[in-house]
Amino acid sequence: MNFPFYIARRYLFAKKSHNVINIISIISLFGVATGVTALVIVLSVFNGFDTLIKKMYSTFDAEIKVKIIEGKTFSASSPEIEKLRSLEGVAVFSEVLEENALFRCRERQHIGMIKGVSKNYAELTGVDSMVIDGSFQLWRGSQPLAIVGQGVAYYLNANLAQFDPITIYVPKRGKIASYSPENAFTIKGIMPSGVFAIEQEFDTQYVIVPIEFARTLLDYTDEVTAIELKAKPGVEIETLQKQVEKIVGSKYKVLNRYQQNESLFRTMKSEKLAIGLILALILVIASFNIIGSLSMLIIDKRHDVETLRSMGADDELIQKIFMAEGMLISMGGTLVGTVLGLLICWLQVTFGLVKLQGNGNFIIDAYPVDIQMFDITIILVLVILIGYLAARFPVRIISKRILKTEDRGNL
Repeated sequence: MNFPFYIARRYLFAKKSHNVINIISIISLFGVATGVTALVIVLSVFNGFDTLIKKMYSTFDAEIKVKIIEGKTFSASSPEIEKLRSLEGVAVFSEVLEENALFRCRERQHIGMIKGVSKNYAELTGVDSMVIDGSFQLWRGSQPLAIVGQGVAYYLNANLAQFDPITIYVPKRGKIASYSPENAFTIKGIMPSGVFAIEQEFDTQYVIVPIEFARTLLDYTDEVTAIELKAKPGVEIETLQKQVEKIVGSKYKVLNRYQQNESLFRTMKSEKLAIGLILALILVIASFNIIGSLSMLIIDKRHDVETLRSMGADDELIQKIFMAEGMLISMGGTLVGTVLGLLICWLQVTFGLVKLQGNGNFIIDAYPVDIQMFDITIILVLVILIGYLAARFPVRIISKRILKTEDRGNL
């Protein structure tokens, strides 16, 4: 066994070592362990929410979306867009036409957005798996149908069992000669076939309809507001995105899922980083216990130092002993904290011990947890570095002063 480590372990765990210094050392160890446990749990919960939100958005947002930079709509039959239909690596090509609209069902009204989509839209995203009432059906024979967000259905009091159509109002394009409000809008009715529930932002805003119905309503021919793509299995999104950018040119912007919701994901990353830094600061404060306990230990073991020096130990070896003591406290606290944090995370994942507060209107009942080894590695490196720096100060400064005092006393 390494000699400095052996002596340091004896100082920390020896059965006869029940004085105040050893108690403080144990308290320092558990102080570090508490900080590490908090870091592991909090970052894992943030990862859980991040994973949950990405999963929710992936059921509505396409893997790649192509939009025009200048203007609102563009032709789906333009040469560069036609090339995307047969692009290798694209599994699903879907045309999308979105527009603000006023919805009405009986006496209730709600402002939202219609989203006209191609027949293969269910293959593009997972919206069909989020239908909570009815079915994801855009056509019944030649009759167009609508899939309504849960929030829209709530505000309109739309019920599939009542067979009431949803009337959609959109402003007419171009100049309106008449001042009559009725003549300023194009009005069409459509029967709902299903209700989907993803997230409040989508549920209270969108009504999905066939793109043919949307074009008739908006007086378009082949215009779209976006082209949405899904990659074939095994094709990297970044690679496909670069290929699409090269084909469509600078007139279009090609967005992946992260870029479609960049502000949201950037905010979540910033919050995670801020919380991590705050907890790291708490660990730095906890490391002062290591400085204090090591300082007192060095002063308390002056007679042991004299004995070791008489046996031939040099100053470097003595400093290594106390350095090993500090690292034992730091690494011991890191190990205990990591194991405890992972255990609590496992219990939360398995049993959902901590529930979300509210009326039960959440997608999940308990706090989500996602343990990522990258975060665990960062925590381990950070805590060991803090522990090393905390041990380095008293060992370098105080031990040198004691050794110099003893050298003067021996002269």
